[in-house]
Amino acid sequence: MQLLDYMQAQKLLQDHGIRSVDSKYVTSADDAAKFASSDAIVLKVISEKALHKASHGLVALNLNSEEKVRSAYKALEIKARDLSPYKVLAQRMVGKGIEIIIGGKTDPQFGKLLLIGLGGTYVEIFKDFALRLCPIGKKDALAMLYQLKSRKMIAPDDKTEKMIVSLLENTSKLFSENKMEELDLNPIILHDGTYDAVDLRMLLQ
Repeated sequence: MQLLDYMQAQKLLQDHGIRSVDSKYVTSADDAAKFASSDAIVLKVISEKALHKASHGLVALNLNSEEKVRSAYKALEIKARDLSPYKVLAQRMVGKGIEIIIGGKTDPQFGKLLLIGLGGTYVEIFKDFALRLCPIGKKDALAMLYQLKSRKMIAPDDKTEKMIVSLLENTSKLFSENKMEELDLNPIILHDGTYDAVDLRMLLQ
């Protein structure tokens, strides 16, 4: 098994028509500040030794000034000393919205399965998710969405519903057409009539 590099994973998403938040590896506080410019950003430490970044304190959110960016970068460098090799990823800060998860896993008996549910920790708390065998079509994607108790919160109108159905179809193609064991897009933030995949994890076979 091999964990795909974050930026390579982002490229795969782009190739399959899936939006993700603007991201870049940065190698210094100066580099991070330059990426931020006048926008609020997020800094994350990427390391195979710490897959759950937030629980290890390896994420700094809402860095909306050069001083905050530089301070956060230096603090993350200290926290990541024992995680080498590691990289620091800078991302544009996405506004508030509804968080969903779309994931994939390979079952030894059934094959590739696609999942959608509320994102973040909610998928574990509420157990509100839907599963289907890949590849899926439009009808399958719509059925997955309508299976969710949280459907009206996730897709309150026709435009959002169509967007999520298309996203599910594209993610199914991505997962089905590549030698991928696991896929985790969590969270995907639905906001302002669109969405952004904020955290990506792809495990290759």
